[in-house]
Amino acid sequence: MNLSNTKNLALYASLCLVALLIGFMFSDGLLYMTENWEREEYSHGYLIPIISFWFVWSNKEVLANYLGQGSWVGLALLVIGLVIGMMGELASLYIVTQYAFLIVLYGMCLSLVGWKGMHLLWFALVYLFFMVPLPNFLYNNLSSQLQLVSSQLGVAVIRLFDISVFLQGNVIDLGTYKLQVVEACSGLRYLFPLTSFGFLCAYFFRAPIWMRVVVFFTTLPITVIMNSFRIGVIGVLVEYWGIEQAEGFLHDFEGWIIFIGCLAVLFAEMWLLVRLFMSDKTFSQVFVVDAIVTVDPSEIKAENSENSQMFGLAKPYLAACGLLIVMIPLSIMLGGREDIKPERQRFASFPLQIEGWKGNEVGMEQKFIDVLKFDDYIIGNYSLAGDRLPVNFYVAYYASQRKGASAHSPKSCMPGDGWRIGDFEQRQIGDHETSFGEKLRVNRAVITKGESRQLVYYWFQQRGRVITNEYLMKWFLFWDALTQQRTDGALVRLVVTLPEGSSEAEADKKMATFLDAIFPKLENYVPGVIAE
Repeated sequence: MNLSNTKNLALYASLCLVALLIGFMFSDGLLYMTENWEREEYSHGYLIPIISFWFVWSNKEVLANYLGQGSWVGLALLVIGLVIGMMGELASLYIVTQYAFLIVLYGMCLSLVGWKGMHLLWFALVYLFFMVPLPNFLYNNLSSQLQLVSSQLGVAVIRLFDISVFLQGNVIDLGTYKLQVVEACSGLRYLFPLTSFGFLCAYFFRAPIWMRVVVFFTTLPITVIMNSFRIGVIGVLVEYWGIEQAEGFLHDFEGWIIFIGCLAVLFAEMWLLVRLFMSDKTFSQVFVVDAIVTVDPSEIKAENSENSQMFGLAKPYLAACGLLIVMIPLSIMLGGREDIKPERQRFASFPLQIEGWKGNEVGMEQKFIDVLKFDDYIIGNYSLAGDRLPVNFYVAYYASQRKGASAHSPKSCMPGDGWRIGDFEQRQIGDHETSFGEKLRVNRAVITKGESRQLVYYWFQQRGRVITNEYLMKWFLFWDALTQQRTDGALVRLVVTLPEGSSEAEADKKMATFLDAIFPKLENYVPGVIAE
């Protein structure tokens, strides 16, 4: 850089100090983020900060001209990021602290080099967004939808080979074999890396902005189509050569081939756009891998002496460094905050006879337990004497929902099992009240699969509240973590079969009667408000 040795020393020393301070304050969230990078969907996360650093380092000479032009808006942005980070620490929600980390980083950069300097840094900073895993509830919803779409398109591919196949939700029935399109086959392990790579390609693609936008946003359909093609090919191979074609090394190798195919399609798309709309140029002239940002020399002004305080560093940046130092003691106080996990009875002791209802417990396969990640659960079929259509009672309890394990919405999961949601509404049941004095309301849905019909009631029972909306549940999860230091809660679901010609009104009456019997007992197993 074009700086004296003293200025160089001051700059690098301050940058090291800032990195240590920010890293310390957000260490829990950052460590949890890197743990997620061990998952195949986010394995590209390790490359994101390296690529961003390469962009910054490539432009270091030009950035040196903006070191004295920091903006006070950067300090304001830093304050916002620190406040959000503190709330995330108090709430023990890592996703909040991870996004707060990015806001703090943006604020520090703006306070150092100002708005014109951010013109050089914007891509490197925005690109860091791709290293943060999705919030768990968004991930689950997206995964469920992609499983369904990929299953449908995969079946279409299989039928092109004149193979008889039947689809129920995400289960592909070939007659001899059944293939389940599980979460790992949803395509997310391709989508997230391809999206980040597509954003990088859009930057290097020196074309009109609309063409860059097209390149980035087509990463989603490319992923879905290629993943569906993979599922279809696996189905064909299984039909002719057995179930081994869907397992082991071959299954994983096919995944790599499909991802390489996604990259090939992305480059083919850019090449085609150049041929159609930029025919006067070659692809190599338009797609240029270069991190250096070209700046008009006339736009580079001398350092703003009014903002400079010492060693060529801007006052906003020095103030930001001072604020970080002041925040360290508070960060230490907030660090190590753990959820309060109230005492409760385990569902192993839940009564199997309740006011005339007799229940039989039903187990759950370990693979589903591993996916749902609950701490305790019960599944039982309860029926009255002489009634051959029991009510299926299911509760999944989570002692803590801050590290990604949280209640899955049946509204997202039921379509994956092949059920179509028909009537859907919220309904008040009886005169029961929650700990907050609110009347008990549940989600009511009639679902169908082929000739089968079921009536479903479900709700989220969370720290004394009964919540029917999954997004509102996430808000109260944050609020209660902040104010009560609790993130425990449960999903409660009741299901009864509707035989052909049966009355929904009678089924509703049965569900209400059963709910009257079990709801008062639930608080012993799903704790409500803790008395002070």
